[in-house]
Amino acid sequence: MAQQATGSETRKTDSHRNEKVGYVRSTKMAKTIVVEVVMQKAHAKYKRLIAKSKKFYAHDEQNAARTGDVVRIVETRPMSKLKRWRLAEVIQRAAIVPGEEKLEQAS
Repeated sequence: MAQQATGSETRKTDSHRNEKVGYVRSTKMAKTIVVEVVMQKAHAKYKRLIAKSKKFYAHDEQNAARTGDVVRIVETRPMSKLKRWRLAEVIQRAAIVPGEEKLEQAS
């Protein structure tokens, strides 16, 4: 019975929101990234794996992600016409390409 009183203090932080992992394809918009998620599914008749990709627009508040990064995005409320996702974390940083540094600083 004593645990029930303290049980309200420890709240479960795991959410049931949809999550996806993909590659950042574009960071050209302000606070928005385009993430490409590759999904594999077996063909109904031939049972061969088919790779299908889809683009998702995600909100990146701190502009932390760069092109080529592997990121995890989480479903959220609609933020604009296309944005229904937000950046949760950058899983793996992409290798810095010498020519792209100058392009990012110019933007």
